[in-house]
Amino acid sequence: MKAVVIGEPSGASMDAIMAVFPRHKALVDAFKARGEVIGIGPFADRGNMAIFRTRSAAEEFAREDPFVLEGLVKSYVIRDWADTMLE
Repeated sequence: MKAVVIGEPSGASMDAIMAVFPRHKALVDAFKARGEVIGIGPFADRGNMAIFRTRSAAEEFAREDPFVLEGLVKSYVIRDWADTMLE
């Protein structure tokens, strides 16, 4: 079963987001290299979503993500997802 991380925007400015983005992208790239992240990106309101192959990968990512650690994501939820199209 896959897991989805859905982040709520904090209202941070784009300048604040872009200042942290290089460290966030490095983490994303590490998870991509391991094959753990399937899709990731922002919503129009600056919230975000990421799809992971496992819940443990989603939890690890959320614990390490600079966007979360530095308050650019106000809160997040991890939801298990029974994706049947990509199986």
